[in-house]
Amino acid sequence: MFHEKITDDNFLVYCAKVYDNPQMTKSDEFLEDLDRIKYIKKLLTRYEDTGELKERLILNHIITLHNCFNLHLSRILFLKMEKQFKYVKPFLIMINALPDVLYNVGKYDKIYTDTILMDDGVIGALRKIGLESK
Repeated sequence: MFHEKITDDNFLVYCAKVYDNPQMTKSDEFLEDLDRIKYIKKLLTRYEDTGELKERLILNHIITLHNCFNLHLSRILFLKMEKQFKYVKPFLIMINALPDVLYNVGKYDKIYTDTILMDDGVIGALRKIGLESK
């Protein structure tokens, strides 16, 4: 399967190509969805700085983005949050949206996702959500 390279230079064009939202009526909605990536990054930075994790809010943003970008979401998030991907990975696993390999992301040809460590605090918080839903 061919995976177009995604970089900071072609980020907007790439996202526009793979965006799938049948309810979209204005391009503003596309930009609002892209802003969710910034919100997630800001929430994860706060978690790094203070230990305060807004896991439900992050999960809602990720689910919304997954509905629009589907299989491309993990590549998009890795490009924009490589240093924070240890926090993102458990969310993607929880919604079954993390492939085994990410291809052509930034400077990488292949990223084996099983080699990316995960944050224990995020895992614990997501487990509580999972237990509450049963």
